[in-house]
Amino acid sequence: MSASQKPLAASSMPVKSSGRFSVLAPVEEHKGKRLSIGRRLRNGKALRKQVSFAQQGVYTPPKNRVGPIEILEKQAETRIQSLIPIRHERMLQSPFAFYRGSAAIMAQDLANQPTTDISVQLCGDMHVSNFGLFGTAEHRLVFGINDFDETLPGSWEWDIKRLVASAVIACEALGGSQSLSKKLVYRISSEYQKRMAQYAQMPYLDLAQQFIGEKDIRKHFNSVHQKKLDAYLKETKGQTNIQVLEKLTTLVGKNRKIINRPPLIEHFDTTIHGVPLAGLVVKALQNYSSTLLADRQVLFDRYTLQDFARKVVGVGSVGTTCMVMYFVGDSEKDPLFLQYKEAQESVLTPYLGKSIYTNMGHRVVAGQRLLQGAPDIFLNGGEIEHKKDLTQDFYLRQLRDMKGGIDVGPGGVSLKNFPDYCKLFGWALALGHARSGDAAMISGYCGQSAEFDEAMYCFATAYAKQNKSDYDVFCNAVKDGKIQVAKKKTLK
Repeated sequence: MSASQKPLAASSMPVKSSGRFSVLAPVEEHKGKRLSIGRRLRNGKALRKQVSFAQQGVYTPPKNRVGPIEILEKQAETRIQSLIPIRHERMLQSPFAFYRGSAAIMAQDLANQPTTDISVQLCGDMHVSNFGLFGTAEHRLVFGINDFDETLPGSWEWDIKRLVASAVIACEALGGSQSLSKKLVYRISSEYQKRMAQYAQMPYLDLAQQFIGEKDIRKHFNSVHQKKLDAYLKETKGQTNIQVLEKLTTLVGKNRKIINRPPLIEHFDTTIHGVPLAGLVVKALQNYSSTLLADRQVLFDRYTLQDFARKVVGVGSVGTTCMVMYFVGDSEKDPLFLQYKEAQESVLTPYLGKSIYTNMGHRVVAGQRLLQGAPDIFLNGGEIEHKKDLTQDFYLRQLRDMKGGIDVGPGGVSLKNFPDYCKLFGWALALGHARSGDAAMISGYCGQSAEFDEAMYCFATAYAKQNKSDYDVFCNAVKDGKIQVAKKKTLK
């Protein structure tokens, strides 16, 4: 079972009631002294005697496993009921689409697997479509993890196992072969090992300044795929607030408004629990602004809110409150678009414990800062108080300022370029884990042999079968009318 149930003496960063610590424990110490890199490498390697690679490669379903439908129905209880069918319709498209919305389902399975208990800041919903490009504060284009709604501290295996399983599931969805699936997993895990070994020896300040930039990205793509990569980079650089202005808004009389495209983008009811929505949003923005860094608070306060609308995004997030907010500076040529996302408790919480953050927006923001290193300058959390004892936690970030997500399928990750992307996935995950955890301990445990790669592949293929079984249960529930899905024509 998980070493979090039986703490390992050699663990460098104990979870201590798991998710309760946002600032992770320091690297391994002995009698108040920090151990050397070499000692931590050896201690990490010694953990293989307690949790072997062979054990890591086995997927063991939990006893009394809660079924996928029950978990999805439980999640739906805290979401906007009219949007739940849209979430289900998106999950119905393929086993990979289902997997994207099944972080809560897999969380109970990961909690049942053996771990070393070397704690990092987990993404919590790690899969091949949760990476992309984003701009740093200096507008430098970098590659990294881009979804943090489920982030919480926990053992590093949770993320990499969900990631490699997603590679196999996505490959199968694209019609890829078993040999290609194995190649993808090996690319991810071997790059993770390679980069973790590099970060184990790196001074902490240097590590804090590490990013995967344009040159790094290009090195990972062969000449055949460079043209498509160049188009992707160019498109991402063109994602500016002016571009969003032209795409998402239109003039209504003398005022510019967000275009309604129901049910995916629409202006919604003007009251919540009897309280005018506009007033709630203004108070929420004041709450958000009050905790920004001083320089960013001055910048944000120069913009005035013009309009806002609900915007359905992603797969796992559908049903939570998500909005796009349109602000203007001195003129219409100075727009700012922020994305509002409701933040609920992480799906990992039942297994790793509660976050130290009582505000879930602050939990997400803290996790993103640890994993990304240079997030959006407007990234910050807050809360809306609907009425006494009824609040909604949220976080804000820019909508599309030099942001480019990665889709699996046409125009994105294909069977041909998938191996190139997988090396970047393994690299980005290693960088996030090294920023927040003990790279030497993890590197010592993983080593750089194919034995670890094979263990990850064995787990990934086994879990892909579990996911397919859950997907079939989901499809049957849809056919039987137990799960409601939106009609495609209503989503155009």
